[in-house]
Amino acid sequence: MSFFTISQWEADEWNDEMEAMARDQFAPLIMKVGAQSVDFIQTGDLTFSVVTKYADEATGIAAAQKIAEIRGQAATKLPVRMIGDVKGSTFVSH
Repeated sequence: MSFFTISQWEADEWNDEMEAMARDQFAPLIMKVGAQSVDFIQTGDLTFSVVTKYADEATGIAAAQKIAEIRGQAATKLPVRMIGDVKGSTFVSH
């Protein structure tokens, strides 16, 4: 079954430049470490979640260290901070 990570983030501000960096810089980095897909989802005025899908748990676990580095880069380059994350394997998928 697929393996997902979901991180929740909070921003100090929201603008087109931040969205462009997520799309052009951070999404490709996540894809390069083995993700099948990554979605940045705005969940509030200044909050968003990043949902990343991997083929399986082994691939997601193998990517974990690099993902931690990417998250650190995001927090350094943007006015954002991660407020939580969860991860797990699917048990039903349609």
